[in-house]
Amino acid sequence: MTITAAFDIQHDRRGDIDAILARLGSAGHPHVQALLMPQALLHDLTDAVHALCAVHGNHPSMIDYAMARGIQLETLPWLIRSSNAFAHERAFLANLTSAAGPLPSTPGQAQADAALTQLRHTLEMLANSDRRGCATGAVSALILDWQAIRQLLDHAANRFGIEAPPEMLPDPIRRETDGDDPALGIARARGFGATQLLNQHRGMWELLEARASARRG
Repeated sequence: MTITAAFDIQHDRRGDIDAILARLGSAGHPHVQALLMPQALLHDLTDAVHALCAVHGNHPSMIDYAMARGIQLETLPWLIRSSNAFAHERAFLANLTSAAGPLPSTPGQAQADAALTQLRHTLEMLANSDRRGCATGAVSALILDWQAIRQLLDHAANRFGIEAPPEMLPDPIRRETDGDDPALGIARARGFGATQLLNQHRGMWELLEARASARRG
């Protein structure tokens, strides 16, 4: 099983990340909503925590790649704050993954591992993009979408009996600071980066939903 781009690939050329999030964000995915229910199976929560750790638990993160690439120097202070805050999220994710225990037995594990690895590589490519606005759009979408993901992680922490630390991610960049000249393509690149990040997250939830179904037979 692989994660594909079989989702709406249209993006808001104005770079309206809030509008893109409303259409594609994790909060609206049925599997995320099911995982937030009190009766969600621990196996399904464990699978989700492990997948999130596989995609976002490594260092350097996509935020670190964007910071090191430095395509938009004016965004570096924000990227540094985001990177520092996300380091705390990675630590929480690592602790939660340990508390959740081993992955549940699921058909097609090797294919799922390969799909998650490819997803992580796709996010790294977005963060390393040479298009001004692409990386900041992707990172901004990650910060916004992390609100729904963090709600799920907090729920899992409660189920697995560990304390969730406070979340400290900064506000995202919703508009670039150095002009809105359409000729620069910044807004379009920002929308593209945000859309691709959120589509990759939706692909992950589709994969996890399929795995949960497979475990139920």
